[in-house]
Amino acid sequence: MVPPESLPALPPVFDYAGVTIFALTGALAAARDRQDIITFWFFAVVTGVGGGTLRDLLIGAPVFWIGDATYLGIGLAASLAVWFLAPYLERAKTLIWLDALGLAAYAVIGAGIALALGVDPLISVAMCVLTACFGGVIRDVLAGQPSALLKREITISAALLAAAGYVALFSSGLQPLWAGIAGGVAGFGLRAGAIHYGWALPAFGAKRGKA
Repeated sequence: MVPPESLPALPPVFDYAGVTIFALTGALAAARDRQDIITFWFFAVVTGVGGGTLRDLLIGAPVFWIGDATYLGIGLAASLAVWFLAPYLERAKTLIWLDALGLAAYAVIGAGIALALGVDPLISVAMCVLTACFGGVIRDVLAGQPSALLKREITISAALLAAAGYVALFSSGLQPLWAGIAGGVAGFGLRAGAIHYGWALPAFGAKRGKA
C-alpha cells in the first residue's frame, strides 16, 4: 500500500476554484434577498468554506482557511462581482449552474485531500459527498430557502459520481489532475442533465401511487 504522505493531492488552485464557485452562489443568494454588501460577504465566505471546514473536521486536519486569508479575499471578490453583476447573473440562472459546478468540483477536491491524508477510499467518497453538499445547505438555510437536497433532483448522485470517479481513476494510476478533471466533468454532466432535462431518480411509492 502507498504511504499516505507519498500520495499527491490535487493542485491548490483547485481548492481556491471550488471555494470561489460556492462563494459566488452565496453572494447570489444574498442578492436574491436584497441584502447589504457586508451580508453578501458573509454569505460568500460561509458558503465558500463551509464544505471544506466540515471536511477538515471529519478528517481531523487543521481547518484549511484558518491560516490563509486568501479565502476571505475570495469571498470579498465574489461579493463585489455579484454586487455589480447580479441583474445579469440572475437572468442567466447563474446560481443553479454555479451550484452544479461547485458540487462536482468540491466532491473531487475533498476526495483528493482525503486520499492524500490517508483516508480509506470508500470513506473518502462518502465523506466528500457530504462535504460537497454542505456549503449549499448552509447557503439555503441562511437565505431561508428550501435546500435542493430536499427536491426530487439528481444532486447527491452527481457528487457521488464525481468523487467516486476521481477515486477510481486515481487508484487505477491516472494522474491526480486528469482524474480530477474526469471526475468533475462526469459529476457536472449528470447534474446538468438533471437541470436541463429534468432527470430524477424514481421516488418511493411512485408506481403504487399511480395504480
